[in-house]
Amino acid sequence: MRVYFASDFHLKFTRKKKDAEQYNKIISFLDSIIGNADLLILNGDIFDLWFVWKTVIIKGYFPILKKMADLREKGCRIVFIAGNHDFWFRDFLTDFLDVEVYPDNFSEIIDGMKIFVSHGDLFTTNDFRYKIFRSLIRNNFFKKIFELFHPNFSLVFGKLLSRSSRDRKSHPELEIKKEKGLVEFAKKKLKDYDLVVLGHSHAPKLIKFENGFYANAGDWVAHQSYLKMIDGKLELCEYSLTKKERKKKKY
Repeated sequence: MRVYFASDFHLKFTRKKKDAEQYNKIISFLDSIIGNADLLILNGDIFDLWFVWKTVIIKGYFPILKKMADLREKGCRIVFIAGNHDFWFRDFLTDFLDVEVYPDNFSEIIDGMKIFVSHGDLFTTNDFRYKIFRSLIRNNFFKKIFELFHPNFSLVFGKLLSRSSRDRKSHPELEIKKEKGLVEFAKKKLKDYDLVVLGHSHAPKLIKFENGFYANAGDWVAHQSYLKMIDGKLELCEYSLTKKERKKKKY
């Protein structure tokens, strides 16, 4: 089976010139796997902000939504796991694009490997303030308030929230501790699974432990990285627009 994992695209619904290259690489990557993938797992923060009103979607995301539709038409199953930027889902992805949406995690046996996938924002350490914020922002009451306003106004507010979350910096030592939380969680989870895939930290990793693998697909802001599993064999890859520039790390 041909399985691809990607996370943390952080696609913006309004793009500046500096975002164009990142967007083009993501579209090119999705193009490259059309007809060559059986399963694509999108592990959160694909969109920098995602919201669907009763009759309205965000037009700035049309190109990537079109690629999802193309993948589905070619028989690729798509699994979407909510991140800390894209979690307010209605029926658009499921009913119109036939995408499977999971609010917290996804698990399945694929090619004999028991796999657990989650964005990872709940498993970092030293991030208590964010976890409080997460519980508030996912509350249905907050969602209803957001929905009451005209989309143009709501998106301005949502953009501020998204930018605040994305741009929030912490000391490098705290970042190391947060990443350590992901690794420690994965090691515990590997008691029951053969492969644990997380995201959120933007740090691509493929680590072999005694009883399984921990992988982080990285991000498309700095690394353009993704994880590939072909017939149970794992490969951490870095994408570029030209084949000659593609770098691959094999395990």
